[in-house]
Amino acid sequence: MTLNPKAIPLSLYVHWPLCVRKCPYCDFNSHASGAVPEERYVKALLCELEREAEFAGGREIQTIYFGGGTPSLMSAEGFTTLLEGIRARVPVAHDAEISMEANPGTADEAKFEAYAKAGVNRLSLGIQSFDDASLKRLGRIHDRAAAVRALEKAVKIFPRVNADLMFGLPHETVERLRDEVAQLVESKTTHVSCYQLTIETGTAFAKRVPEGLPDEDLAADLQEAVVGLLAQAGFERYEVSGYAKSGETCRHNLNYWTFGDYLAVGAGAHGKVTTEDGVFRAARFANPERYMRAVEEGSEPYEEKRRVTEEELPFEFMLNALRLTAGVSKRLWTERTGLSDDVIADTVAALQKDGLWTTESDRIGTSPRGFAFLSSVQEAFL
Repeated sequence: MTLNPKAIPLSLYVHWPLCVRKCPYCDFNSHASGAVPEERYVKALLCELEREAEFAGGREIQTIYFGGGTPSLMSAEGFTTLLEGIRARVPVAHDAEISMEANPGTADEAKFEAYAKAGVNRLSLGIQSFDDASLKRLGRIHDRAAAVRALEKAVKIFPRVNADLMFGLPHETVERLRDEVAQLVESKTTHVSCYQLTIETGTAFAKRVPEGLPDEDLAADLQEAVVGLLAQAGFERYEVSGYAKSGETCRHNLNYWTFGDYLAVGAGAHGKVTTEDGVFRAARFANPERYMRAVEEGSEPYEEKRRVTEEELPFEFMLNALRLTAGVSKRLWTERTGLSDDVIADTVAALQKDGLWTTESDRIGTSPRGFAFLSSVQEAFL
């Protein structure tokens, strides 16, 4: 089957690689603030986007996501220049979701208002915890009071606000986590991203694992508490770590999970674009200086650029789609991979036999039991 890119939604991811300081658990591409001149980096982003625009194929950008790093370190002027430059280079839908990540430690109200005026309509705050001792262990630059203030400002200024919360922290109890979730609910945020602390290779925590991490049983109890408490407050768990009030799901992330396309610009940014010839992925140089120099010299700033093979597509599709609690429509499989149902039929039959797959014939997704063993189900498609 020939792929039809015009039938696939398109997003844009913009990576801002700077932070005040790097958190010991973080494995994202981030560098100390001041290492990169803002004006030069913004120019590089827009220069790269001019070249990437051809891959849009006339499609409108449905969502834009500014991630990092800490995008809220950008000056109001720099961000306005960047977003206006994006709109001048690619068609952006009039109702596009435009998201920005922000650190409560950089929650300047005047900047928030400027971001909103420029077009940001969804702010994602990296709260992580409301416990001062935990925040200190995590290396965060904010405390509980700053987190509360940031949320209060955000919900007044932006129509949609997401709050990141971590669980499975050192010395955490179910009781303390209950208090954390209650604080989020009181803040009137409409979306929560809640995920367990994991020790990632190459991080400071990997070199020196913190004491007091929960065992598997306690971690399961903490996860159960999060799901239950947020459900009571009217948040639906629609994705592994995503919880939303009705109508408040993150459109940008949904495009990832439904195997949509996304252009990407910035140091270390990863993109996925579908053409009639197949699905292509590209990763940019992680080092900001190397990235900017490549763009300025007119060369490709790619660490890697490749076509996803037909053998890889089943796992890549399922790695995303199965994160959704409801799964996805079966038609998306063929529409977004170009492959027939026969390619995955035997694997699906085996998973159904084991009670790990949905019984809905028109859906691709796990059963509730399969969702509990998600990694194993996804790996069945390797």
